[in-house]
Amino acid sequence: MKFVQTNRAPSAIGPYSQAVIANGMVFTSGQIALTPEGVMLESDIVIQTKQVLQNLQAVLEEAGASMDSVIKTTIFLASMDDFAAVNEIYAEAFGSHKPSRSTVAVKTLPKNALVEIDAIALQK
Repeated sequence: MKFVQTNRAPSAIGPYSQAVIANGMVFTSGQIALTPEGVMLESDIVIQTKQVLQNLQAVLEEAGASMDSVIKTTIFLASMDDFAAVNEIYAEAFGSHKPSRSTVAVKTLPKNALVEIDAIALQK
């Protein structure tokens, strides 16, 4: 098992790793709309989702994976009213690659984020 850390995404805000590599698979921790410097972005679902996906991409790349090697994601939303907006940005980020996915509404997210996304991917 190998633990992943990149400065291109925010550091973990708790006792966990940005990702773990095991047997050629990458398991990312959930990413929220923190910048790599640790600044939480404003409460706008579009801005937050774009930052979350940038963070996810940076962690995947550090782990030797990519958005195209993702096999499963989980999206956590503070409000299902944001589903369509998140879905549009998510589709742009993944293009024709369509990993399996779950989307769940939750009561609250860390730092009152509007969206959090984690992924499972294969190393290239």
